[in-house]
Amino acid sequence: MSETTATVWPAPTAAKPLDATVEIPGSKSLSNRYLILAALGGTPITLTGLLRSRDTDLMMDALTALGVSCDIDPHVPTTVRVTPPATGRFTGNTSVYCGLAGTVMRFVPGLALFADGPVRFDGDRQAYARPMKPVLDGLEQLGATVEYHGETGGLPFTITSPAELVTERCGVTIDSSGSSQFISGLLLIASRLPGGMTLTHVGGKTPSLPHIRMTVADVTAAGGSITADENAHTWTVEPRPLQLPEHITVEPDLSNAAPFLGAALIAGGTVRVPNWPETTTQPGGLLPGYLERMGAKVTFSVENGVRYCNVTGGDVIHGLGDFDLTAAGEIAPSLAAILVFADAPTNMIGIGHLRGHETNRLEALVNEITRVGGKACELADGIRIEPVAEAALHGAEMETYADHRMATFAAMLGLRIDGVTVRDVETTRKTLPDFVGMWTGMLG
Repeated sequence: MSETTATVWPAPTAAKPLDATVEIPGSKSLSNRYLILAALGGTPITLTGLLRSRDTDLMMDALTALGVSCDIDPHVPTTVRVTPPATGRFTGNTSVYCGLAGTVMRFVPGLALFADGPVRFDGDRQAYARPMKPVLDGLEQLGATVEYHGETGGLPFTITSPAELVTERCGVTIDSSGSSQFISGLLLIASRLPGGMTLTHVGGKTPSLPHIRMTVADVTAAGGSITADENAHTWTVEPRPLQLPEHITVEPDLSNAAPFLGAALIAGGTVRVPNWPETTTQPGGLLPGYLERMGAKVTFSVENGVRYCNVTGGDVIHGLGDFDLTAAGEIAPSLAAILVFADAPTNMIGIGHLRGHETNRLEALVNEITRVGGKACELADGIRIEPVAEAALHGAEMETYADHRMATFAAMLGLRIDGVTVRDVETTRKTLPDFVGMWTGMLG
């Protein structure tokens, strides 16, 4: 949506404490990993509870361009049957449009290694600023040829597979400090290499290890074998055929639960999210513990076989001092919205890599907190949020920067700050197709 046509949405304030149950759609991270692994398999699989959003639709479009069939159940659109190419080779001489989806632009290029012709990748204009080079460097080390059509290290580019893949184990070294997706993108395809792969990360600390562990678990579920030495920043992948089980059910997106459960702290009252897993590889699984540290009461209950996460706001939101979010940086915007109302400062650290997400999220968060009268500044590896008198906070038209998490961040502030409006709230379609309906429904 262009700057001139973007709508401005009045974020509703909470007139009373919340009492709501909110069903969260399927995990984007799991949905797109399963789609990639299904494409790499030998027989069809059925995914139920798949997130249907811009990012997952872009992924299915990308796979379709490569010769994979993604058949959507007309009666249950969250059920999709994925059939890999019968030949085991992906269709080349084609184009893939990535939009602004990091999982598409960083996971799908690996499939081009097994295509029968060149594959061109492009995306939204904002995507040109997103770093890509580490995963493309890795593919070059595996024998691919990468031709850049703009700035080196970013979209658009074309990948051409080698005439023959190397038969011995490939050693790949990249600096993935900018995104865990660089590692995941290579781990997802390495089982198909004739000799497997040893992947080594060099550089700064690895962001979002839980996302990498999620990838390892999903590859293992498909029959792959990955040995991780996280202390040495090394992953060894054995050559194995991949095949997911015939039926897979996708967990709800626990990171997308963050704005809703976090709303209970800002507005008071209780918000419940059903189908919360007992164990998960999603970084959003850390959310309940973080909310407890901020002063929420968190309980889990089972009703009619469904497990709920229940969050009730307390009288005070506590600042957290030095708060390391390395493991779950994607929920930083939601936590930042809560901490605007906290009783003490918080240094959210370990999230320097968020400068390379849909937008520079650290700069964006500081800009928008300041815009409503709050106090925040960037740190080398995060941001600092300091409390201000609540009377100093005021409404404003908030920018979203084509970033879904900045839109939900703004909506959270609007629960307690009258007069907040959100420019281009439709960007939430990236992962929450009906965010506005869900949000207003939560408020009753």
